[in-house]
Amino acid sequence: MKMKRIILCLALMTLLSVGAYAQTKVIAHRGYWKTEGVTGPDDATTASQNSINSQNGAARIGVYGSEFDIWSTTDGELFVNHDGVLNGVTIQTSKAADVRKLKLPDGEYISTLDQYLANFTKHPGLEVVLEVKEHKNKLQEDAAVRKAIKLVDKHGLMKRTTWITFSLNAMLDMLKWLPQGSPVYYLDGELSPKTLKKIGAAGLDYQLKVMKKHPEWFKKAHELGLKVNVWTVNKPEDMQWCIDQGADFITTNEPVTCLQLVK
Repeated sequence: MKMKRIILCLALMTLLSVGAYAQTKVIAHRGYWKTEGVTGPDDATTASQNSINSQNGAARIGVYGSEFDIWSTTDGELFVNHDGVLNGVTIQTSKAADVRKLKLPDGEYISTLDQYLANFTKHPGLEVVLEVKEHKNKLQEDAAVRKAIKLVDKHGLMKRTTWITFSLNAMLDMLKWLPQGSPVYYLDGELSPKTLKKIGAAGLDYQLKVMKKHPEWFKKAHELGLKVNVWTVNKPEDMQWCIDQGADFITTNEPVTCLQLVK
């Protein structure tokens, strides 16, 4: 009888550990900025996307990671913003001195990557999900990848940074310059799990409509040892579909809702 109880306990522990390992993790898309109707980051009622405020909010609500985007200026400074143009200024064709003056809608100045990463060090439980935007000038893009790697290393964040990009050029650069085993994901959606495995990516980070078109890619990716992130998933029914398919990560503008579903 005692042996049966031991076997039962071991089986239950195995199931629980598998369940914990397989639990979908939530990534706040551009931080936690969609705060209308609730207490926002640092008690603010609004936060701009890709702001320090939104990063702080992501940490406060307890998501796995906070995603953000970077652009390089012509003189090599890296800034955090989703769109390539802010307040009429095109970041990748401007000098750092001009971009530094720009304000986000919530009144916060645009952050350099250096400033943004420094703030991540205040949130040790928050994964850094860094997207290198696709630049028209590939030499500029290559330099942006190398500088981003140096800054991540400078702040001691290498082991908790996930790298993502739409640019095949940037992805290959990341795989070339990052420490071996660093998690690099591709966003564009046209490469199969088999191809990504061959290239050396850690997985696929594809739009919801791509994964709905290829639901078999969840299983194929996992069979190859790859992970799957799906973006930008904002409806509860779509979140649940991703969870049911075994998504490793969900990137969302509605992280509170997603956290409730996952838990």
